[in-house]
Amino acid sequence: MKRGSFILGILALYPMTILAKVKTKILMRTDKGFKVNAGEARFGEHYKMKGVTINTLDIKISSSDTDGDLAVFEQTGLTHKGGPPLHIHPFQDEWFYVVEGEYLFQVGEDKYPLKAGDTIFLPRKVQHAFVQLTEKGKMIVSYLPAGKMEAFFKVTDKWKSPPTKEEITRVFEEHDMKVVGATLKVD
Repeated sequence: MKRGSFILGILALYPMTILAKVKTKILMRTDKGFKVNAGEARFGEHYKMKGVTINTLDIKISSSDTDGDLAVFEQTGLTHKGGPPLHIHPFQDEWFYVVEGEYLFQVGEDKYPLKAGDTIFLPRKVQHAFVQLTEKGKMIVSYLPAGKMEAFFKVTDKWKSPPTKEEITRVFEEHDMKVVGATLKVD
């Protein structure tokens, strides 16, 4: 009899554990709208992507706001003729909107020039890179799902000196990206 009561007690707790998980998931997503002013970041931190470029990235919508579904950054480009190495996101799509300046993107083997007002979509599992063609540029960058991009930019912001290619490759891999080539070159 005691064994039967024990088993029934355990079985009765199972639905409660499921509800606890659902409640935790709901609480991870913001339930209020918010505004991030121009020139500001969601949590007041401006990340410098030192080592790969010296661009500034401001979180506008955090993965913590969307339960990891989306992250949106404003990237101020300060690296003329600079950009990330050719890489792949196995788990994320990316979307870029050029606010200011000009860029050249490579998606797969195709190259696309972009200027202010242009949009480009980079599907997951497809190699891509970009290079900034103007002295200054600005883009809105979205990651769907958010993945580990906020953590990636926090790491690159902490670099004190230019990282080696091996360190760049390692940090990309730790944040679910794979470096598959060099940065794009322009004449």
